[in-house]
Amino acid sequence: MKMSKLVGRRIKEAPKDAKTVSHKFIIRGGYARPVSAGIYSMLPVGFRITQKIEKIIREEMDAIEGQEIKMPVVLPAELWEESGRYKTVGPELLRFKDRNDKRMLLGMTHEEAVVHLTRTEVNSYKQLPVMLYQIQTKYRDEARPRAGLIRVREFTMKDAYSFHTSQECLDQYYEKAHKAYENIFRRVGMKDCISIKSNPGMMGGNVSHEFMAIAECGEDTIFLSPDGSYKANREVAAAAWKYEKAPALPLEKVHTPEKKTIEEVATFLGMKPENTGKAVFYIDDSDNLIFAMIRGDFEVNESKLQNFLKVGELKFANDERIRKSGAVPGFASPLTLDPAKIRIVVDNSIAGSSNLIVGANEADHHFKNFNFDRDLPKAEVTDIATAREGDPDPVTGQPLLLKRGIEVGNIFKLGTKYSESMNCTFIDQNGKTNPMIMGCYGIGVGRTMASVIEQSSDDYGPIWPISIAPYQVHICAITQNDPNVGQVSERIYNELNARGIEVIYDDRGEKPGFMFADADLLGIPFRIITSPKNLPNNMVEFKIRGQKESTLIPLDKIVEFITEKVKSEQEKYR
Repeated sequence: MKMSKLVGRRIKEAPKDAKTVSHKFIIRGGYARPVSAGIYSMLPVGFRITQKIEKIIREEMDAIEGQEIKMPVVLPAELWEESGRYKTVGPELLRFKDRNDKRMLLGMTHEEAVVHLTRTEVNSYKQLPVMLYQIQTKYRDEARPRAGLIRVREFTMKDAYSFHTSQECLDQYYEKAHKAYENIFRRVGMKDCISIKSNPGMMGGNVSHEFMAIAECGEDTIFLSPDGSYKANREVAAAAWKYEKAPALPLEKVHTPEKKTIEEVATFLGMKPENTGKAVFYIDDSDNLIFAMIRGDFEVNESKLQNFLKVGELKFANDERIRKSGAVPGFASPLTLDPAKIRIVVDNSIAGSSNLIVGANEADHHFKNFNFDRDLPKAEVTDIATAREGDPDPVTGQPLLLKRGIEVGNIFKLGTKYSESMNCTFIDQNGKTNPMIMGCYGIGVGRTMASVIEQSSDDYGPIWPISIAPYQVHICAITQNDPNVGQVSERIYNELNARGIEVIYDDRGEKPGFMFADADLLGIPFRIITSPKNLPNNMVEFKIRGQKESTLIPLDKIVEFITEKVKSEQEKYR
């Protein structure tokens, strides 16, 4: 490709709304252009990168016996009604009616569609296990798209779905898929990508892992043990918290005038926040009132609470609803509440501690010396605490480290969540009908591209790994109108193309500073510089993107030298 013909301008200034490195360089480098909030057109260099990412994904999916299919973006609502998700998924699912008044939706994920397809084509244990995958457009009506390609509304995703006769079969395949994902992210050139335990969320199932590209701009919080033996998303992360029991003292009501917050009450009574109990009230998606009780120095982890309650959504209860339950906002206590009106969930930190200060359900009053075993023995107890940096990790006891990450892939053990509700069954060896057991495996293509930039760039632009670089070699011709420079550059360009090397040739005749700034934004791994300075000595300049030093290579050896360089670099990503 000659740059005089390349569609897509390089831009000197970053767009005002670009806050992340990848967003800035994707726009400045001419990789993509916004059409609307969270919706982008891919320009040629960006499209070449995503095609290479997709090629790597296909190779790894085919290696674990995946079969590629393609399902529609537009789906009928009744498929999602079969699974029960049509009503439970929020406004991010774009619903509409067609001209015949039929209810439709834009697929943000394809579990329902693939189950519908599989139940028509597979019906015997002899056909299982099987894995189907696609690379397809998705649409999620994201409320706040941000960070360029990292959080968008329309996106390209590889989603794969496996079907099995037993949990053991799924477990074995899940490990293969996990390894394939490790291969994919290594091969696309991600420098720091880890697999962590995660919350299945709306996908369902009881086991899931997220693949996180470590990056400062990441929206996800990750907790790690120092040696890497423990890794988990904030939504599920646990810690080896230790609590001390003491002899129970008599329950005592004390006057705490206008003291409502944990800090105010603790200070007033000369105690620490860890000597208090915190009350947090929620409404679930069935309009039930939930009283979550946790020690004052902790925060409720709403994902853990949702999973324990098996509900899809939680929102904070207002004061009116709290008062109707018999509790007093700011002074709430579980001690005098009617279990028929409210569900009480107690964190382990409350159950494991002694003589805590809690509300008295009376304005300006609290109880001292609350002890769970004595005062609230029938309440439900579980871990609903949010892990904190420095807490002891549950494997080694060392202080937890906190990092930020971008979710680039996820895998789930779905079980029979969809196959049971949608009647996707197989006949076993004994002629009995059983629901298929499913797994699900997703990768965001555009997000992967952006994440590579976050991990591999400098102040001047991306530094693409050769496995997904839009081109492998960039020829920069200084003083293009010099006959010798033009002829030599053209000859090198043609000879490399003839050898199957992907070359972009800057034939525009621009000034060196402008030309090199564009080359940095394109981030091609290898650069050849032809100039009137070196050609009289039959030399050309060779430079690796991201390195300051350059090397002079004899003109008659440059094609062979580059061919070997490209071949050697490609081997690192196989």
